[in-house]
Amino acid sequence: MPLPGPLKNLFRGIRGPAGPNGPGSTPPSNPRLAARGGEGTISTRPSRGLEEFFSYIRDQSGLTILDLGGATQQNVSFITNLGHRLYSEDFLQILQETFDEGAADQSNTGRIEYFLRQALEYPEAHFDGVLIWDVLEHLAPALLTAVIERLHTIVRPKSYMLAFFHSDDKLDAAPYYTFRIQDVNILQVAQHGTRRPASCSIIGAWRSCSGATNRSSSS
Repeated sequence: MPLPGPLKNLFRGIRGPAGPNGPGSTPPSNPRLAARGGEGTISTRPSRGLEEFFSYIRDQSGLTILDLGGATQQNVSFITNLGHRLYSEDFLQILQETFDEGAADQSNTGRIEYFLRQALEYPEAHFDGVLIWDVLEHLAPALLTAVIERLHTIVRPKSYMLAFFHSDDKLDAAPYYTFRIQDVNILQVAQHGTRRPASCSIIGAWRSCSGATNRSSSS
């Protein structure tokens, strides 16, 4: 069952080397990873983007993956059962806590640096893949550029990132979701309400930061 609106997915990278970490495990719990509010519409749907992400890591083990959708037991279990290590950050919760004034405050340099320390404070080339989901849609231009730059810093060369976004960049409000992995190509998607989407092109910012051509397709 499709998500409301023309949701797309975005990839970055090609197959890279396996990480040096051991079999899958989870890091200690993080007190700032607060659960999101009550769920609205829940649907289960196939995802070609997720399938391609897992085709990259399918024949490898001991990789380190970052999930920006917050800690969910289904995602933790699925990734670690494949033999990988999963880190979780509730990106939108940290965003809300950092920028009380909303998008208008997201150009504040000091706030941006604080946010990056809270949400993406990891060593260079630490991850083999990132599940970004839909979180980039809710960032104003300055913060969006800073986040994409940081993501490219903390992933290893030729790693994969998976992001969803609406192709209509004129939306006044975009739904935001929790994504739970059911299988390598199946997602359970729960809508939590709407937020004002980013005011600039995600693909344009991505290309500006990475210098690479990105591939997009239906999810």
